[in-house]
Amino acid sequence: MEEQIIFGDKTIPVNLPDNVISAPPGLSTTLEPLDDIQGEIRRALKTPLGRPPLHELVKPGSRVTIAFDDPTVPCFAPIWEPAIKEVIKELEKGGVRPADITLVSAGGIHRKFTRMELARLIGDDLVKMFGYRLICHDAEDEKNLTHLGVTPNGYDVEINKLVEDSDLTVYINTVVWRGFNGGWKSICVGLASYRCIRWHHTPDSMSMSMNKNRMHTILDEMGELVEEKLGKNRIFKIETVLSNPLQVHKVWSGGINECRQAALELMKSQLKPRREIITEKADIVLYGIPNWSPYAAFSVMNPMLTILSTGLGYFGGVIEAMGKPGCTVILASPVPNVWNHDHQPTHKEIWDRILPHFRDPYEIVDRFEDDFSNRPEYIYKYRFCHGFHPMHGIMVTHPLKRLRHAGHVIVAGAEHPEMIQHLGFEPAASVENAITKAREKHGKDASIVYVKYPMLACR
Repeated sequence: MEEQIIFGDKTIPVNLPDNVISAPPGLSTTLEPLDDIQGEIRRALKTPLGRPPLHELVKPGSRVTIAFDDPTVPCFAPIWEPAIKEVIKELEKGGVRPADITLVSAGGIHRKFTRMELARLIGDDLVKMFGYRLICHDAEDEKNLTHLGVTPNGYDVEINKLVEDSDLTVYINTVVWRGFNGGWKSICVGLASYRCIRWHHTPDSMSMSMNKNRMHTILDEMGELVEEKLGKNRIFKIETVLSNPLQVHKVWSGGINECRQAALELMKSQLKPRREIITEKADIVLYGIPNWSPYAAFSVMNPMLTILSTGLGYFGGVIEAMGKPGCTVILASPVPNVWNHDHQPTHKEIWDRILPHFRDPYEIVDRFEDDFSNRPEYIYKYRFCHGFHPMHGIMVTHPLKRLRHAGHVIVAGAEHPEMIQHLGFEPAASVENAITKAREKHGKDASIVYVKYPMLACR
């Protein structure tokens, strides 16, 4: 049968065997999009969950931080600008002047975005209005970080000092994607130091699970310490669920835990666990990779982002969910040999120096964390040159954990087959050729699941 499969920035026709099972990736919902985003934000602010309304949490002279998701999030709906403006209106009702407000792009150890880039999210008016009071979080600025302590399980909680110094922090979260985003991730990742982030950004803890999410279990424990040290009413949250990447369905405001719980309940009503999408796991898992990674926002895709971050990472959750242990994974992508050394300063070194020799993500962290997290030239590029933090490049290798489940990876259609061999994977001229290779391993009657991911594009 003929299908169209994602292949970079286009789709290509492929002839698949008749026994192929087509499966959705478990991302689509039936949620209706809103016609009036601004009206929905106003409604959410008037009926907060677990908190008084915003204007009751402040008074004249209160110092307020408004933090918001950075451009890496998979949201293309126009939520940032109206949400920030409605929050400012509510704060003004309580006597807060715009001059008492700081805007922060909460990117954790992502790269700092330029004001022109941020204007494409929050609008030119807000960029001009706030001027130098619009900043990007800096996870290495020791003078502007505060270490709140250590949780009962030994996790450091170190976050932007603005959260401690402000009378109120309002965080605008623009998307809850399955169980991955939202909740305390906004504060304890978006506004945290690497010292804090390293505890929950390990190969096995990062999860999209909507139940017993390991990452959010750690984040919730950190959040308890934040509220213990700063007080429960010092952080006010806006949480958003999309009907699709371009349109908003629902907005909540109020307490972090209350808003996340409401968003999760809605997600669970729409999306079942990926392990339940097909009845029997397959020998071969096939899908295409678009030219998309959250970490290529306003930048370019490189081979690490294509194969590891998106291919085995964000899209790779279906490998364990739909593939048998020892399965073959077929990825379709041209894998362009393009690099942006300003935005991703560590990637080429990791590609050239590390990946030919090490493919266990825990061993990579063990061997190279001290070097990369302390390398002055890379820290400088993160802090002052719009580059990702050096350890973020190491984290891009975390999806290599999939190799504990998948016995073989074939990349179909790569323009430079030697780049695929560089990773220890097998190149194939086409998807059809890749299936032939996989059947040589699993048998001519091998079961195949084709996961039909949607086309995505970078900002």
